[in-house]
Amino acid sequence: MNSLDQYIELYRLNREAIDNGSAPVLNSLRDEAFVQLGSGRLPRRGDEGYERTSVEDMMAADYGVNVLRVAIPADVAASFRCDVPNMSTLLGVVVNDEFHPLRGMESRLPEGVKFMSLRRAAIECPELVKAHYGTLAPLSDTAVALNTMLVQDGVLVYVPRGVKLEKPLQLVNIFSSPASLMAARRVLVVMEEDSQAQLLVCDHTQDSEQRYLSSEVVELCIGSGARFDYYHIEESSSLTTRHSQLFARQSENSNLLVNGMTLTCGTTRNNYSLDIAGPGCETMLSGMAIGSGHMHIDNSAVVRHLSHHCHSNQLLKYVLDDESTGAFGGRILVTPEASFTDAFQTNRNMLASSSARMHTKPQLEIYNDEVKCSHGATTGQLDAEALFYMRTRGIPEAEARNMLMQAFMADVIDTVRMDGLRDRLRHMVERRFQGADCSDCAASCREVLTDD
Repeated sequence: MNSLDQYIELYRLNREAIDNGSAPVLNSLRDEAFVQLGSGRLPRRGDEGYERTSVEDMMAADYGVNVLRVAIPADVAASFRCDVPNMSTLLGVVVNDEFHPLRGMESRLPEGVKFMSLRRAAIECPELVKAHYGTLAPLSDTAVALNTMLVQDGVLVYVPRGVKLEKPLQLVNIFSSPASLMAARRVLVVMEEDSQAQLLVCDHTQDSEQRYLSSEVVELCIGSGARFDYYHIEESSSLTTRHSQLFARQSENSNLLVNGMTLTCGTTRNNYSLDIAGPGCETMLSGMAIGSGHMHIDNSAVVRHLSHHCHSNQLLKYVLDDESTGAFGGRILVTPEASFTDAFQTNRNMLASSSARMHTKPQLEIYNDEVKCSHGATTGQLDAEALFYMRTRGIPEAEARNMLMQAFMADVIDTVRMDGLRDRLRHMVERRFQGADCSDCAASCREVLTDD
């Protein structure tokens, strides 16, 4: 029996309840997803040519699924762990797999902007959701099909043509349950022509004694001339498993920044699939991973250049300590139509212990001669000479190690275009290397977005 069988059987027995807890637009893709799962299987170790996390193993445990939409209490305030008096009106919370807007948020959004439950949006504005939901995330991908079959709610971000949000949006994902739980999460972002917005997502586990599984699919539809930043910070427990897939498609002259940061976790696998479909686009994919204990952090990226005169840059860095392991696979595809492409990929990794492990596989696939493309990957240890020099200047070894690791992550933090978040991240990374458990992740993010 493979791990898919339990979810297929769950769907067979609870199809009506799943539909009743969702909306017709979301329900419309379930049958096709179900059919795809019947002939598919989840990726296993070695399937992708290097040592990636087995999705089959990630999904294998017997997790509960809240099919009947039973209300599960969560102390939202406790998740922030700070005493900032005013909640940002641009803050939304997902408890397990259900969106909860904060009081007064919608009234303070600019006219036409939507930051709301995907289930509610599919009822109130079905044509908008139908036009974009499931258009980027292919059901031929087994993990996408599984998410589509089970998802009942999610988050919609919609910014109309020409609207520029002055204040970032923030989404906090909270796991809270008295028993082990799987949450099927979905995020749909629609940026119309010449719009502008930033979205910061923080993952937080409230009960570190329970096992949790997050199955997440994110779709970013970026219109012509639009500018969008997507930041994700994960702070979760050692018993939390996260499988996230992000799909983006850019129209002409758009600008997209995706930045994923894993500070603490159990097992995490993030897939990024970016299609640069129009001329004149700018794309930045950056991220960092800090591993310790037995954490496993796995990132992969496919950037497809489908049109001419576009620029992309990838920068991902890992620092791994103790028995932690990491993996990165990056691929740049330049099609025959994508002349005058500039595309660069950099993966740098630091092993802070002799037992940490890193697996990396960079790739270029180019079908046009008028391009500038490069990729590179390095894995090494702390600079022994720099460490020795700092110790001769009276800096204790542990402090010197932390300073070198912080400096190693500096250029990833510098890619952040949200000033307050960039400054706060420096503090969070410093605390992480000092041994803090980053339990103030959500609080730190919220401080950036709270009213003065």
